[in-house]
This record gives sequence, structure tokens and C-alpha cells, in this order.
Amino acid sequence: MNCWEYMKCGREAGGKNAAQSGVCPAYTEEALDGIHDGRNAGRACWVVAGTFCGGEVQGTHAQKEKNCIACPFHRLVREEEGRKGSFRFLAELLAMIS
Repeated sequence: MNCWEYMKCGREAGGKNAAQSGVCPAYTEEALDGIHDGRNAGRACWVVAGTFCGGEVQGTHAQKEKNCIACPFHRLVREEEGRKGSFRFLAELLAMIS
């Protein structure tokens, strides 16, 4: 499950809020495609600047880190990937999109 499916934000291409708010950068970030078995950055959304969480656009990773760590989707991915021993850490993911 990708973040836009879990959060039901409607910001995926063709989603209910995409025309009004734009397509989420996590949906389009191809450099992270396949990470944690997600589509684009769908299971690493906390790394991508400008995602739309909590009803407003989040900033850079540094600006949104505290919110992301507390996010139930982030916890879910950490738990699922941790059980498999395949959780990819922040520094590695940031290097992939830089």
C-alpha cells in the first residue's frame, strides 16, 4: 500500500483532489520507485519535499521530519519493512533523490 492509498488524500494522478491541489510529489518521484515495494515514493513519502499531509503542503524533509516520524503510515512502513529486514534509512533515500 502506498501513502496516497493509506491516507486517502486523493492526490494521486486522477485522484479526487489532484485537479485542485495538484498531484503529490511522492506519487511522481520516480527515483524511489520500488523502495519498500512501493510505487515511486509511495512508501518513502517522508523523504520527498512538498507532500500534502494533514491538510497542508509540507516543506523540505528537515521541516516535516517531526510530523513524518509521528505519522501512522511511516510507523506502518517501518514495522513492515523492519520485520523483513529491508527498511531503507533516510540518508540512503535522500542520496537517491539528490
